[in-house]
Amino acid sequence: MVGVASDLNVSATKVPPWKRKELGDWLNNRVPEFDELFFWKLDRFVRRLADLSTMIDWCLEHKKNLVSKNDTIDLTTTVGKIMVTVIGGIAEIEATNTSNRVTNLWNYTKSQSNWLVGKPSYGYETSEDDGGKVVLAINPTAYRVLHWCRTAALRQRPASARRMVKVLVRSGLCGPGLTAATLLRRLRNPALMGYRVEEDKNGGVRRSKIVLGKGGRPVRVAEPIFAEGEFESLQEALDRRGKKQPVRGPGGATHFLGILVCQGCGTNLTVQKTITNGRTYAYLRCNGCKAGGRGAPNPDDVYSKLVEDILKVLGDEPVLTREYRQGTGAGEDRWVAVHNGGTFRERWQEGGMEVMSADLLRAGVQCEVERIKVKGVRTPHISMRLMIPKDVQQRLVLKVNAFTEASDRLDARR
Repeated sequence: MVGVASDLNVSATKVPPWKRKELGDWLNNRVPEFDELFFWKLDRFVRRLADLSTMIDWCLEHKKNLVSKNDTIDLTTTVGKIMVTVIGGIAEIEATNTSNRVTNLWNYTKSQSNWLVGKPSYGYETSEDDGGKVVLAINPTAYRVLHWCRTAALRQRPASARRMVKVLVRSGLCGPGLTAATLLRRLRNPALMGYRVEEDKNGGVRRSKIVLGKGGRPVRVAEPIFAEGEFESLQEALDRRGKKQPVRGPGGATHFLGILVCQGCGTNLTVQKTITNGRTYAYLRCNGCKAGGRGAPNPDDVYSKLVEDILKVLGDEPVLTREYRQGTGAGEDRWVAVHNGGTFRERWQEGGMEVMSADLLRAGVQCEVERIKVKGVRTPHISMRLMIPKDVQQRLVLKVNAFTEASDRLDARR
């Protein structure tokens, strides 16, 4: 035995073997180190026939075998290959039945006024009534926190969410991990009126919505922390205080995320956009510095300067691709870097900023951005310092995903 991969609390139905943290590292990066994959039962390894087919193709191509403690599996024989497929089909059927049972249970509980399963929303905790049934009860500390926040939001000079968090953490009513975003999500949860809620998956904002029961009426599961009028006035106060953010694009607002960092605190710079008098303003900001974070106006100018500097330093580097080579004897398999022509300048000109960003992240390249105030000038001076690891050439080697190719072949056969 040369190693163990253990991925706890990871569903074999939802996550294929090559995408799991520990097992995926062996399958994608440490292939020359082993000859067989040994597991307790096949359903601990994979539970979808499509994933199993991909794994079989990969094993045959790389001359690896699958071995199970409690299943008759052997890819070196025709009967063994058939048995793998049969057992995999049974595992997928079992996984589908389990998923259906869980879905039906949740659909049933959503329509019930009793609390059967699930984690209560902030403000409530589970308890037992006189008959021994599990019910929701109001948590006294959370009740105090929520009503204090509502009072602070309705003042003539309302407190910001950031200010509320500081007061609550300092008082010991909330833990140090509380953030303004978390607090706002709690204050906007309609479950505070005692109704059952579920996640609203429409839009990019994480919110909850009221579950409607028979007759289209809300399902009440607890005593309300806020009456409907109190909850609505709180939402109006939060809306007045909150900044209007433009709808986030599907590709995200920030380019080179994880590469552009603040020189002062070292945290990532992200784009923040606001709309004022009908005009949209974009600004690169960090999360660690005071006064809302430091950064730079005109993100596009920062992107252009970064691209220019990167092309000067790394543009002429040859594009190398990692390939798996099998040796003639045991222990002779290895990875080799092959140059198939082309430079990173050509690769990035064709793929754009998304491809460049992915390559720089893989190589560990970062760029520190510093904002320097200039006396008498409103716009600050922006200084950028590129940080490139010494082994950047090795880190830039492209790693072809063999499992993606196998999946594509499987789709083509279908």
